[in-house]
Amino acid sequence: MKKLYLVLLLACFSTLTYAQNSSIAMNSSRGKASTEEIQDFKLFPNPVTDGRITIETRNNAPKNILIFDVFGTQVMQQKLVGRELNLSRLDKGVYILRVFENNKTATRKLIIR
Repeated sequence: MKKLYLVLLLACFSTLTYAQNSSIAMNSSRGKASTEEIQDFKLFPNPVTDGRITIETRNNAPKNILIFDVFGTQVMQQKLVGRELNLSRLDKGVYILRVFENNKTATRKLIIR
């Protein structure tokens, strides 16, 4: 049982590291390294039960969304113009959500039930 927790902890750490490196690479390709957090970032409901989440920010500008599984594999990439994101094609589980808006980022754990 302890080995399982260790494996999950290492997987989450590698996912966050991969997501951070992807963010820097994505923004560096545009000549900018994003380290600033999105202001007034809100994500709800979390955990997700109906396959949809709402993402709100102060600016509510268009966003690039990346979702990674616990192994660091990108499972979804989408441009979000509104506030609602459909996640119904994702299986139940734990994911890492990475949001890019106006050269700022937010990273959150996302649970789908």
